[in-house]
Amino acid sequence: MKRLIYTIAILLTASPLWAAEPSVAGGNTGNTFSEVVVILFLIALLFLIVSLVLLKTVQIMANEIKNPELLPVEAPARMLEYSEWEASEKTSQSIWTKLMGLRPISEEKDIMMDHEFDGIVELDNPTPAWFMGLFYSTILFAIVYLLNYHVFEWSPLQDEEYAIEMKAADVDKAAVLAKSGEAIDENSVKISTDAGIIAAGKAVYTQNCIACHGALGEGTVGPNLTDDSWIHGGTVNAIFKTIKYGVPEKGMISWEKTLTPKQTSDVSNFILSLQGTNPPNPKAPQGVKL
Repeated sequence: MKRLIYTIAILLTASPLWAAEPSVAGGNTGNTFSEVVVILFLIALLFLIVSLVLLKTVQIMANEIKNPELLPVEAPARMLEYSEWEASEKTSQSIWTKLMGLRPISEEKDIMMDHEFDGIVELDNPTPAWFMGLFYSTILFAIVYLLNYHVFEWSPLQDEEYAIEMKAADVDKAAVLAKSGEAIDENSVKISTDAGIIAAGKAVYTQNCIACHGALGEGTVGPNLTDDSWIHGGTVNAIFKTIKYGVPEKGMISWEKTLTPKQTSDVSNFILSLQGTNPPNPKAPQGVKL
């Protein structure tokens, strides 16, 4: 067998040398010839391997015919006596049998109770192990629960947990409301008399609008904001739109890039709160009276 391995190794090592035959000038005849040689070599190598395997098989069969070896004969299994079988059953109870608390029929006589009725005898079967384990686990759980919630107070009770959840919900609600303020436009803006909104709008007005409309809304370059006449509409939606887009032909710039939608909504509601305040030296009414 070693000779076979050596022969195959030598042939495989030499095969690339055979395939590297130089090509004939003026064409690819050399490459074609090399491919044919390689294919013939592989076929011959395959036949050689098959022949050697068959030869080895024949040799093994011949040796077996000359020197036959008898197969060992197993002795027949001995039938167990009942006492032996019973003893083996007692010593090899499965985990399932122990878990379910099952007892073999042969032990019924040991667990029979003294009383009987109408020929029926009651067996004193123990409670299954799985049930007892479940029972003891409930006791353990009760002890852990008592220590956790009522003794050491590691975890909050239901009413405390409710209060914590409500606080977290208030924080989430405030975040959502703050975020939703960025989505306000001239169609969704709502009128409000909330003191916080009016104060925030007044701050925006004081910082950006006094130069044209006066400190009290009486009007200077821009129109009076305290009377009931409006050039571009006096609803909260119309005021929001005028502030957002402006009126360039009349000198009112667009505040869309300067104020956030929430600030625009706040200052719109502040302007509405100026209605009827009657400041000193008001500018004459302009526009359409509502």
